[in-house]
Order: sequence, then structure tokens, then C-alpha cells
Amino acid sequence: MPHPPGKSPRNRTELRLPFTRGRDSGRERGQRPERRQQQLNDRTVPDRQHTHPPEEMTADVAVSLLMLAGIVGLSDATRRLLSSGTLAGTGLSVCAVELVSTFQLCCCTHELKLLSDVGGIEPRLALTLTYLASVVHGLTFGGAIGNPSGTLEHAYRSRITGRCALRRIACQFAAAAAARAAVPVIWGLGLSRLHVRHKLLGYRCVSAIHAALPRAAAVEFACAFAVQTAITHTRSVEEKYRVHAVAAVIASVVYAGGSMTGAVFNPALAFSTQFPCSGHSFLEYCLVYWLGPLLGMMSSVLLFDKLVPRLSRTSSSPHLSLETKKRT
Repeated sequence: MPHPPGKSPRNRTELRLPFTRGRDSGRERGQRPERRQQQLNDRTVPDRQHTHPPEEMTADVAVSLLMLAGIVGLSDATRRLLSSGTLAGTGLSVCAVELVSTFQLCCCTHELKLLSDVGGIEPRLALTLTYLASVVHGLTFGGAIGNPSGTLEHAYRSRITGRCALRRIACQFAAAAAARAAVPVIWGLGLSRLHVRHKLLGYRCVSAIHAALPRAAAVEFACAFAVQTAITHTRSVEEKYRVHAVAAVIASVVYAGGSMTGAVFNPALAFSTQFPCSGHSFLEYCLVYWLGPLLGMMSSVLLFDKLVPRLSRTSSSPHLSLETKKRT
């Protein structure tokens, strides 16, 4: 664990006087090689408490998986209760389901981010958990969107009204803020050593942006473009197969862009998981995590709804004219 801000405590070797070093070195030359090597290792290895035993890491992952399962279970039970209660079939039911589903998404992502950033799990395991979480969210959301960019895309295609889209977006950001406040409370219970360690660090997080802002925004743009394209081209696929295809694309873009921005491509999710982190200003986060995904979604929609059909009509028109001339 790093020393707190201020003066770091000096060790004894820093307080030795110059004329004592010769005697110390003479004693060290007279020692056994094994003992001298052990002393050198103790001096050169700076901090051994950052290396976590495999058993401790496995226990942390197990607790985190149980926590994720509990969050999904409680959220699903709440969705079923709202869908079958007095709010069923009303606009409030839609907003409530959107609120609960986005809360589930943000809480689970907070825990996965903690496992990766503080827990230090292997990248392969992190990608596997990302894929599985995406599948679970896709199967349990119950009609919720959970993404402001996706909500605007639904409004553009007239699947929902503009007023409904605004209500859903408001619920998504409210759920993101609620998850950001609730997760530290859960971590404060100290269910695992990872949670205790994160609490001792003051729930500190550092910005996931490790590139210049234009490049980071381009990464989020590309991630949103790829995911939106996958969603658009798999609408005709049966839902139980479609969620796996979209989850595979999500895991792929996280693998490709996660080291530069975290590959969030969701404005509400970024507001919950990235905006509280130190390292960049609010406007810089808005540029990367709001403007980038929004432009990526819009580019995908315009490309495959407007540009590609127009190009296909243009390329097919000469052939049609030749056929009409032959018939005449």
C-alpha cells in the first residue's frame, strides 16, 4: 500500500553516516551468501503486499460472483413485481423497469471494474465475465434499454415517442447516480478482502482514459458504432441467440479498446463508473463518454439506413436500364 501524502518514513540505511558504510559492507562480505542474498532481496523488493495469493484472489472472485448474482436476482424480482402489480401496463411501469435494469447494469459493472482495477484478475477472466454479464443483462432486462444512445435510436425509428425517450433517459441517469451511491455502501460491508482493501483506499478510482482525448473519443465512437451495428443486423435473430451475438461483439470491443478508455460506450454507465474517477475534468469525460458514443450510434444508423440503401439503388439502376433497353 502506498504511503499517504507527505513525507515517507526513512529507513535505517538512509540515516547511516558515510564513515559507517565501509564497516557495514565489510560485515556483509563476511556473511554467508544465502543470508546476504536474502538481505538484498528484502531491500530491493519495495512492497510485497501488492502481490495477492491465488487463494485470496479466488475467494475475492467468488464473493464478487455471489454479489453479482444477488444484484441480478433482486433486480429481476423487482421487475417481475412491477410488471404484475398495479403499475403493469402503464407508463410508470416502463420507467420503473428502465430504472431497475439500468441500476442492475451499473452495479454489476462497478463490481467487474473493481475486480479488474483493484483485484488484478487476468484479462481472459475479465473478458469472460464481461461476456457472461452481457448475456445475463440481455436476457433479464425485460424490454429496458439501459443506454441513452440506444434510447435515442429507438426514438429515431419511431419505436417510442420522444417524450417516452426523455423519460427513459432521465430514469437511466437517475439509476446511474443511485448505483454510484449504493455500491460503496455494499463494499463497506467488507464481504471480501478486496472490498476491505478498496475501503481502506477510500474507494479511490483513477481515470480509464490512457490516450489523447481525440483518440479516446474515437475509441468510444468505434465501440458504439460496432455494437450498434451488431444490434441493428441481429434484430431478426431469435432473442436467445441474439444476446450471445451482441455479447460477443461487446467482449470484442472491450478487448480492443478497454486499455485506452475502458470501452464503456454508454453515457449513463460512464456517468456512474467513470465520471467519479480522478484524472480528467467533467467536460473531458463528456467529450469522450457522451459525445463519442452518441456520434458512433448516429453514424451506424445513418450508414446502414440511408447511405448503404442509396448506394445499392444507385449501383442497381444501370443494370435495370440495360434490361429495359433489351426488352424494348
